[in-house]
Amino acid sequence: MIRILACGKVREKWMKEGIDEYLKRIRPYEKIEIVEVADEKAPESNSPAENEIVKNKEGEKLLKQIRDDEYVILLDLAGSPCDSVQLSQKLDSLYSRSANRIAFVIGGSLGVSQALIKRADMRWKLSDNTFPHQLCRIIVLEQIYRSFRILRNEPYHK
Repeated sequence: MIRILACGKVREKWMKEGIDEYLKRIRPYEKIEIVEVADEKAPESNSPAENEIVKNKEGEKLLKQIRDDEYVILLDLAGSPCDSVQLSQKLDSLYSRSANRIAFVIGGSLGVSQALIKRADMRWKLSDNTFPHQLCRIIVLEQIYRSFRILRNEPYHK
């Protein structure tokens, strides 16, 4: 089972449709669900210390959703890059080790807390570019779908 644990709600219709499309594509391969936790208000006027409090509160909410037996892949700008083939190999390796509960964790707009970083089994940097955290859900779902296609030698990953 794969779970996407994410901070904040997706409000844009086109993003919801993209998420739903990839969930539909992934379900023949694996059970998948999205768990959303409420994001905290983070006005532009926040001090760095206030932003750290926001990250910690969001981190606590996400940590409460992580199961003890889940392998945690944290999306983190300070993480290591992992291309599509590497991700598919990672998933394959996890499944072959009976680590059949995987959680992809997406923090809020300010980033992730130190507690989340400590809990992570893998820190994945999607790109050198910065994306809205809601858009990251679509990207992660697409990469999960692509991974299953790669692992089964099915067309798509060109």
